[in-house]
Amino acid sequence: MNPATPWPYPFWIAHRGAGKLAPENTLAAFRLGARHGYRMFECDAKLSADGVLFLLHDDTLERTTNGQGVAGQRPWGELAQLDAGSWHSRDCAGEPIPTLENLARFCLRNGHCLDIEIKPTPGLGEKTGQAVATLAARLWAGAPVPPLLTSFKPASLAGAQQAAPQLPRGLLLDTLWDGWLDTARQLGCVAIVCNHALWDAATVGQVKSAGLRALSYTVNDEWAAQRLIDLGTDGVVTDRVDLFSPAAR
Repeated sequence: MNPATPWPYPFWIAHRGAGKLAPENTLAAFRLGARHGYRMFECDAKLSADGVLFLLHDDTLERTTNGQGVAGQRPWGELAQLDAGSWHSRDCAGEPIPTLENLARFCLRNGHCLDIEIKPTPGLGEKTGQAVATLAARLWAGAPVPPLLTSFKPASLAGAQQAAPQLPRGLLLDTLWDGWLDTARQLGCVAIVCNHALWDAATVGQVKSAGLRALSYTVNDEWAAQRLIDLGTDGVVTDRVDLFSPAAR
């Protein structure tokens, strides 16, 4: 994907499936986001102890499942038995943790786009990036729109670049640390995905001049979304699938 290529992704991206309306990173959430009209989703992917890619944001299991401990230290057979829905609501009790492949097949069958945040267990940044990119390259082979692979961890993006250089990558930023743009260039990124408060006209211009796209997380207020639209940014990740119409700009 080069700067002259039209941006293939929708402007509105549903955070972890359906934001806070469903248990995050479960298929129930992605189905709910789709029912709200969303056609692009963000998810978090990490490796199990035996090499299966699954969806979970935190390093540990306690917040969003009935499990305990570091998720990446557990084999997939144990993770697959956990309840990832009861913490959210009684109606979602028993919702399992999905594999990344589960979600990929859901998106491919329904024509949805996906932003896969590579969320490695500490110490497994490069390995997780390689695994995500390898799986994505296989599953999306021949698909009209590839997934966007994003991460806060340069090592994860480097692993993805090594494994599947043809897949688009984006650098996630919670601060504008020294050398962030040079790092994004070195990693062959097509996008910068910032905490939305970091964007101003100068930074958007800097990114666009470098041939990259400017995306934001996590935008849940109308005034913030309008500010980003006025700045000419290219995408917004939101929890508020009930507030923002994905057909609007």
